[in-house]
Amino acid sequence: MALPQLKKDTKFTYGDYANWPEDERWELIEGYAYNMSPAPSRRHQQISRDLAVPIANFLTDKSCEVYFAPFDVRLPEADEPDENIETVVQPDMVVVCDKSKLDEKGCRGAPDLIIEILSPFTAPKDMKIKLSLYEKHGVTEYWVVHPIDNIVMVFKLGKNKKYGKPEVYTEEDKIKTAILEGLKIELDKVFQE
Repeated sequence: MALPQLKKDTKFTYGDYANWPEDERWELIEGYAYNMSPAPSRRHQQISRDLAVPIANFLTDKSCEVYFAPFDVRLPEADEPDENIETVVQPDMVVVCDKSKLDEKGCRGAPDLIIEILSPFTAPKDMKIKLSLYEKHGVTEYWVVHPIDNIVMVFKLGKNKKYGKPEVYTEEDKIKTAILEGLKIELDKVFQE
């Protein structure tokens, strides 16, 4: 399967991105545009739903909020205005606990938790480019879900501001996260077919 298609050989900003057709899904990573087509598979959507429901239920009456793709996460390098931001991604799921990062456009700044569900089309980008990107911007936890192998890799930002070796969970495990203390997700229910 080919890597996500780059849009030309030109660098873009959020100002450009905001004017692209709404029926096309793109991400910008350090100015380079990646096509988000094709649409996710049925299995991808089923796993997304089965992760989202326990997270959303857990967050009822709590200060953190969960959002699902398509949802823009703008990752500025500094204090540049939105139109000059060169990175905007649409993770499968994000949890944001700092409501000052939320606006009508989505999220500006690093969410507390990002979840990406791999597909053959996005796996190289999610495992290499986004892993480095989320570490650089300070995403506290990054979950990579492997729908074929039924595993979840959890990368946690250490005191050195780097992701260490991931914790690996199988369909027999329950995921716990320090970000959402008390949440336990039974992976056998997430990966059931």
